[in-house]
Amino acid sequence: MYLSQFYLLSPRGDSIIFKEYRNELHKGTAEIFFRNVKFWKGKQQDAPPIFNKDGVNYIWLKKNGLYFVFNTVRNISPCYVMELLIRLTKVLKDYCGVITEESIRTNFILIYELLDEILDFGYIQGTSTELLKAYVFNEPAMVEKPKSSFKIPNINPKTTPSTSVNKPITFKDKKGKKQKNEIFVDIHERITITFNNNGYVLNSSIDGTIQMKSYLAGNPDLNLALNEELIIANENSTGNVGHGMVEIDDCNFHECVKLEDFESLRLLSFKPPEGEFVVMNYRITSDFRTPFRIFPFFELSSPYKMELIVKIRADIPEHNYGGNVIVQFPVPKTTSNVSTTIGVGAVGQQADYDTKERKVVWKIKKFPGGTEQTLRTRITLSTAHSLSVRKEVGPVSMQFEIPMYNPSGLKVRYLRIQENPNYNPYRWVRYVTRSQSYVCRL
Repeated sequence: MYLSQFYLLSPRGDSIIFKEYRNELHKGTAEIFFRNVKFWKGKQQDAPPIFNKDGVNYIWLKKNGLYFVFNTVRNISPCYVMELLIRLTKVLKDYCGVITEESIRTNFILIYELLDEILDFGYIQGTSTELLKAYVFNEPAMVEKPKSSFKIPNINPKTTPSTSVNKPITFKDKKGKKQKNEIFVDIHERITITFNNNGYVLNSSIDGTIQMKSYLAGNPDLNLALNEELIIANENSTGNVGHGMVEIDDCNFHECVKLEDFESLRLLSFKPPEGEFVVMNYRITSDFRTPFRIFPFFELSSPYKMELIVKIRADIPEHNYGGNVIVQFPVPKTTSNVSTTIGVGAVGQQADYDTKERKVVWKIKKFPGGTEQTLRTRITLSTAHSLSVRKEVGPVSMQFEIPMYNPSGLKVRYLRIQENPNYNPYRWVRYVTRSQSYVCRL
């Protein structure tokens, strides 16, 4: 099965990239697509990721505000094309460093060359960054961010900013020198937790990923060692997990990983491919320490008034913090007025009532570990409340990101070059925890 067109649109609907493969569709399909996405069935809401309009199948993905779209008149597998879109965005990120409107416009010649190699006459040829490198000859252009007047002091010169990983794999500096040998390892954990109204955990899980991006010359063989106390659930016949041990329910690995020493030494051996790739995926459903606990207190003060106090406690070490925390909860449909009060001494916080969505949004820029934050919300109703009004308040949901912390306890013991001891690259290991679904029922 083949594809007819590919185009990449800006958030405003402008065509940044447009590639015609079969010459069987008119070029106005991009405008038709954008109009349908913005006003799907007369409403300003996102259209489904796959839809048909006048005999044309539109399959699209939104990434960093940009629309990646494939069109076809054939009855092709939607999952097949969606997987192609995901891999295409990864290839563009490897070659451009970041996926933004500015980087796409700056590197449009390189992107057209990549599209010519990835698809030929609408048929997929390959999406491997490593294999494409032999056929792509245009050099990427780095997009520099505007300099800020606010300068952050360099406290520790041995650290590197988080944006260092967003470099093209073939990038050369202005003097023509290749980039230094570096390898980045990111342990991402997305946690899902549901609390009851007393703050007790009803269910919890962790979806983890060990992700790597290599800038090593010659692609040497690497050894990545994990916790010696790591236990895979189906390998643990007794079911007993001691103190300090990390138990995961299941895991899978990239095809380049060799597992001969994994069972005995918890050692992963592999030759890293070009670009960004996932070394290991894992899932944990056993008990773990929740980074935040939510305690709601609900009170019906009068037939027309109610009050909700949300107290959040950060159960993470004091040297860690939750960044860009967003707490929100819906209010009843009959709400006429909402007033919020943030706890005394709070800094970098803001609470607003969204009248259109009928929900309260509480933003906390930085939530230090070992502290508590409180929001008091007074709700006034236009009509006297009924017994079911409490069901219209909540649940309380929370979004956050915690750098250099992972609740599972999974650690990288070391990362070494197998054969050449004199090969001493820069190794950067980073831990990040994000909320996937963090909800407290009222």
